[in-house]
Parts: sequence; C-alpha cells; structure tokens
Amino acid sequence: MDRGLDPKVECVLFDLDGTFADTAPDLHFALDQVLLSRGELPMPFEQVRPAVSHGSQAMIKVGFDLQPGDTDFETLRKEFLRIYRENITRKTKLFDGMERLLEELEQRNIPWGIVTNKPAWLTDPLMEALGYHRRAACIVSGDTAEHPKPHPAPMLYACRMAGVDPTHCLYVGDAKRDIEAGQNAGTLTLVALFGYLAENDKPDDWHASGTVEHPLEILQWLD
Repeated sequence: MDRGLDPKVECVLFDLDGTFADTAPDLHFALDQVLLSRGELPMPFEQVRPAVSHGSQAMIKVGFDLQPGDTDFETLRKEFLRIYRENITRKTKLFDGMERLLEELEQRNIPWGIVTNKPAWLTDPLMEALGYHRRAACIVSGDTAEHPKPHPAPMLYACRMAGVDPTHCLYVGDAKRDIEAGQNAGTLTLVALFGYLAENDKPDDWHASGTVEHPLEILQWLD
C-alpha cells in the first residue's frame, strides 16, 4: 500500500489475545488442568500457543481432538473457561513495547481501544485486572455487537465509541479474521507478526495495509 495515500490515523484499535496482551500462558495453564483432570498428559506450550487467538473451541480441539457437537466437547469447554477465568491474570501481561506505545498514543491524544471476540465476561475482568479498562476509549467484546469478527459490526461499534471515522482508524490483529473485520469496516489494518500465528498462516495473503514485528513499529503508521 502506498504510504503517501494513507489517511491520518486518529485512533488505534487492538485485538486482545495475541496482539495487546500475551494471554497464552494462562490459557495453556487452563487447558493443562483440564487435561490432567481427565488423566491426560499436559501439552507443550508451543503446540497450544497458535490456537489461542481462535478461542475456546480451538483450544479443546487442540487438547482433545474434539469438535463442537462431539460427546463431552461442551463439558470440557465450560471447565476450561471456568479454570481460565479463575486464573485470568496468573501470568498474562502486555507484549513488550505495548505499554510504551500506549503512552505515546496518549501523549499524542490518539484514543486507543480493544476489539476482541473474547466474551465480555472474560474481557472486562481481564482488562480491569491489567489496569487498562479506564484508559481504553472503547472495549468491544465478541458479544458486544450484533455479530463478532470478521463481521464489521464490532469495528464500527468501536469507532462510534471512540468518535472516529473508520477510515481514520488503524486496527492491529494477529488473525485473518481481524484483518477481514478491519477491511470490512473500512479501517487500515496491520498484522501483528509477534502474535499467535500458526505455521500454516499466510499473512501476506491477507492483504493488510502492512505488518509489524514489534508494537513500537505501529508508531510509523501515525506519521
């Protein structure tokens, strides 16, 4: 994309898991607890990490090779979510450089927010525990708008809350549906290569506005 044609960025929105915060350690912990309760061995972190951005269904598939509708799938998923909620900030922290990026955005009076498919009953306590719920201009969960990502509804909802036109908004995510959601809403989009991408992900094929390997690289898109 020709940087000279980019509109001025007036708001930056982030996906939560794998972009804003490194939640994988706590989600991995929750899955291991469910596995152990069923007499199964824990799973290597590296095997679980790429599934984190795809939610609880993906985690149960990785851990138990079960699909929605299979026997015990929903029981295991609910147990996994319960354990995760009880350990939601056990090891979770922002990615390196993200706090400095937020400080820079706030110094420039550029609002920032979260748009995630995580349900609000997990998103809100996580953001509050991390201490960012009051600093964010908007926090949009998977059940906030009528449809989750990749539908544009959550993006448009967030832009309205932030008081910014979507064409002047930059959305950063680590999954294909994040980029599709931004594109469907008319925002600029960046792929967070530091997130939870799997080996078979091909971000170059997602046609995002660009990619970043570190949160601070996002600052280049503000000028």
